[in-house]
Amino acid sequence: MSDQDRPDPQQRPIPGVPPGSGQPTRNTATRGPARRAPYVIAGVLLSVAILLPLMPQTYSFSAPALGGMPFFYWYQLLWVPISAALSGVAYWLVTTEDRRRRAAARAGTTGLDGEAVGGDERP
Repeated sequence: MSDQDRPDPQQRPIPGVPPGSGQPTRNTATRGPARRAPYVIAGVLLSVAILLPLMPQTYSFSAPALGGMPFFYWYQLLWVPISAALSGVAYWLVTTEDRRRRAAARAGTTGLDGEAVGGDERP
């Protein structure tokens, strides 16, 4: 069998699924088009949580003390819950966007390149 006789790998149906059964093929979109804003916001939040504690010139002094602990120590400890909260918000943004994209693909509103699809949407 030559390469010319083989169908395009993107057009071949998934093995074990009878053709024409309305099941997805290899070129069926699993996610709709992405919006940029949630990913950018998540990246900024994670960058803040990583970069600010790595800049010691912003907190390398001992005053003000909190409970006898110099600023240097309690500032770093303060970033533990702040980083957890920022990471949680970033996770929520990204998973919400992913769910929206999957729902758009299941509804059959978009294809791989963002165009409307005809007969190969999921049931």
